[in-house]
Amino acid sequence: MKQIVQELRSGDVLLADVAVPKVKPGHLLIQTTSSLISAGTERMLVEFGRAGYLAKARQQPEKVRQVLDKVRTDGLGATFQSVMAKLDQPLPMGYCNVGRVLEVGEGVEGFRPGDRVVSNGNHAEVVMVAKHLAAKIPDSVADDEACFTVLGSIALQGIRLLSPTLGETIAVFGLGLIGLLAVQILKAHGARVIGFDYEGDRVDLAKRYGAEAENLALGADPVEAARAFTGELGVDGVLVTAATKSNELMHQAAQMCRQRGRIVLTGVTGLNLERSDFYEKELTFQVSCSYGPGRHDPRYEEMGQDYPVAFVRWTEQRNFEAVLELMREKRLSTGELISQRVPLADAKAAYDAVAAKSVIGVMLTYPEPRTQEARQALAARVVRHHPPREQADTAVCGLIGAGSFAQQKVFPALVKAGARLKWVATSTGLSGSTAARKFGIEQSTTDIRQVLDDPEVNAVVIATRHNTHASLVIGAIEAGKSVFVEKPLCLTAEELGQIMEAHQQADEGGPERPILMVGYNRRFAPLVTLLRSRLERRKRPLAMTFTCNAGSVPPDHWVQDPAIGGGRIIGEACHFIDLLHFLADESPITRVTAMRLEPGGAHNPGDTVSITLRFADGSLGHINYFANGARSYPKERLSVFGEGRVLRMDNFRRLHGYGYRGRNKRSWTQDKGHGGGFRAFVEAVRTGAPSPIPWESIVNTTQATFAVLQAIERETIVSVG
Repeated sequence: MKQIVQELRSGDVLLADVAVPKVKPGHLLIQTTSSLISAGTERMLVEFGRAGYLAKARQQPEKVRQVLDKVRTDGLGATFQSVMAKLDQPLPMGYCNVGRVLEVGEGVEGFRPGDRVVSNGNHAEVVMVAKHLAAKIPDSVADDEACFTVLGSIALQGIRLLSPTLGETIAVFGLGLIGLLAVQILKAHGARVIGFDYEGDRVDLAKRYGAEAENLALGADPVEAARAFTGELGVDGVLVTAATKSNELMHQAAQMCRQRGRIVLTGVTGLNLERSDFYEKELTFQVSCSYGPGRHDPRYEEMGQDYPVAFVRWTEQRNFEAVLELMREKRLSTGELISQRVPLADAKAAYDAVAAKSVIGVMLTYPEPRTQEARQALAARVVRHHPPREQADTAVCGLIGAGSFAQQKVFPALVKAGARLKWVATSTGLSGSTAARKFGIEQSTTDIRQVLDDPEVNAVVIATRHNTHASLVIGAIEAGKSVFVEKPLCLTAEELGQIMEAHQQADEGGPERPILMVGYNRRFAPLVTLLRSRLERRKRPLAMTFTCNAGSVPPDHWVQDPAIGGGRIIGEACHFIDLLHFLADESPITRVTAMRLEPGGAHNPGDTVSITLRFADGSLGHINYFANGARSYPKERLSVFGEGRVLRMDNFRRLHGYGYRGRNKRSWTQDKGHGGGFRAFVEAVRTGAPSPIPWESIVNTTQATFAVLQAIERETIVSVG
């Protein structure tokens, strides 16, 4: 299928070939019939993309500070690669979509195939959206009208926060699509409306919708106009839908308000507010969040947990429905807002018009697949990107998952290791198609069975969310493939038991059995390899301390969800358990104890933990996994004490020896071992060698990680195994 994306580095708008998504539980698969370009938001994205690197940096000073912090801790090379990888990720465009339901995911009620629906889906021939981000369209509302539902909901949410009452006077700054929809909704509320804009045609439209309106390009003074309109009383509220960097607009909004007036911002403006403006009149100011309650809440949008109507009357979905009802009642008109109708194939021309500010609303039209071949092409879940590469005697990889980590670390390392990348499978298709074009992957798909059933594939690399790891590992083992799975191996002891059983059955298959390796890359880092070589002749136990300045992750992030990410101990601290296990010569971890900083508030979800490991050879390992430090402080530090000497490694860039004759080691680039790990994996697959990480070690590390959670919960020592 075709999908519109923007290249952030250059700003170019492209029509990409993307595999059709596979519907997930709680979601709908929708065939698009039309979609609307949001001129304000999407114009800003185009302008940002087309700006040079310096201009991009000026627009995002907070990102610049983060980059500078990363340079100080990780080095220039690692930071440059990270920034370029971010800029290489194409941005899916659009969020005003109308179409017909093709498939209904598990757990979705109230929708069925064939329903006409509006959603916040992108500009693509087929979209997958969560059930709470879609609403059924009344029969009397045309597709072209319904395309304005999402923008109408943005306007409606801002108006709900203003709470206008019958007869109140509301000013609207900015008469673009959202502003003009807001004018009509305010009139439906019984409000008197005055609008302001610099474009004469938009001012004229606002007047036709029943508002008083002033063209600021002709020199009109908005404050004086508002006072005259209200008989010097001042407006009751101001809705700001404009996009400007200036602070003057907010000053004018405050000046035109009456005592205790309200200002709500749905657009983007300078916010260097003057205290006196708000103090003297006791004004209230609020920023409106998109379509309404539920926006950016993964529990509502992704997991389908609705808010009780008694407590949250108007969610984003219910706002969609309210706007559609206004359209059904003919109280919200959209026909005059459509400047152009452009076929999807001419998307670049449409965005050029939007960037030139010559249009208000641009509707994208989508061809109806009339032939059997066209319908099959639209439904295809496989896209071929590159011809097959005949590479004998190597790992032929099927890649599952193509998120930012996979594209920054996994795929480049596999390419350098000489693997043949035949497949990439993702849930939505876009990230897979992007990765395929960038890394020379032959085919992308949204059907994992295509990967597992391919007899030519002899290695599966899994880089998906943590809750999928166990089932994918088992599926790959049962398909006879070697497996590389990013940490963690699994989330529960029950899943570990199932993997161990599958591995045992594969182990009984003889010398050609596939290998299983977990992405514990730290043990392959060059400085770790050097450090371990200096411990080769030790005769006594070690005392090791590893400190990870992990940084905070919001409690609602998927990694923190026990059912999806497993929490940060399972999701990341397992790395450091494995590292100390490796340095102790794979000596089994026998006992674990741990304590955490007690949870308290959004900034302390309980992921600041101290862990102590006892090894069978008498060594001790201590891991400080701290989430409450400064990001400007280096992330990882390792100290190893033993036999009167000390080795200290700082953030995989410096190695210092105390009591050693050998030189200290310093690297200008940070290398955490991703390349070394994948080279070892590809070589093992190629030669039939055992897994670079012993299976017993993988199991022991996983069991020790689970034991850490038990130790935290019980506040006691837990035996491993």
